[in-house]
Amino acid sequence: MPLNLEDKKAIVADLSAVMADAVSTVVADYRGLTVSELTDLRTKAREHGLFVRIVRNTLVRRAVADTDFACLDKALVGPNILVISQDAPGVGARVLKDFMKDHDALEVRAIAIGSDYYAADSLAAVASLPTYDEAIAQLMSVMKAPVAKFVRTTNDIPGRIVRVISNVADQKKEG
Repeated sequence: MPLNLEDKKAIVADLSAVMADAVSTVVADYRGLTVSELTDLRTKAREHGLFVRIVRNTLVRRAVADTDFACLDKALVGPNILVISQDAPGVGARVLKDFMKDHDALEVRAIAIGSDYYAADSLAAVASLPTYDEAIAQLMSVMKAPVAKFVRTTNDIPGRIVRVISNVADQKKEG
């Protein structure tokens, strides 16, 4: 059923609103997937807070024209599914990577993180990016390591003194 102009404007406005707050977007070719498989993908994506959209390429181009995701223009060829993440850049790639283990028909075409364009072969690298909480935890462990090492070192000094005094006391008892 063809879309009228008002429907197209509504789709572009909706997609523009989602893309304005997006951190990353993955474009994939979904040909060969059944409706139930696509539904399964949408369910998994929704569990991770992702937006999944199948929109005509011309409408996507209009929606991303004024955003950082304009770099995706060259990947918009043929039928595409957009997986849009608004929280962490690697979540969309991680969900698609896990989904592709069981479904060979899905093929990633491009990944955009902000205005940076990545080819499909960088899916594994993007999928391994930490979430916000994981990144904070890693940063905190790096910041905490020198302090912990200093505390262990300063605690070792009194322990050494106690061992030396104990050894001297043992020698005096023997001698």
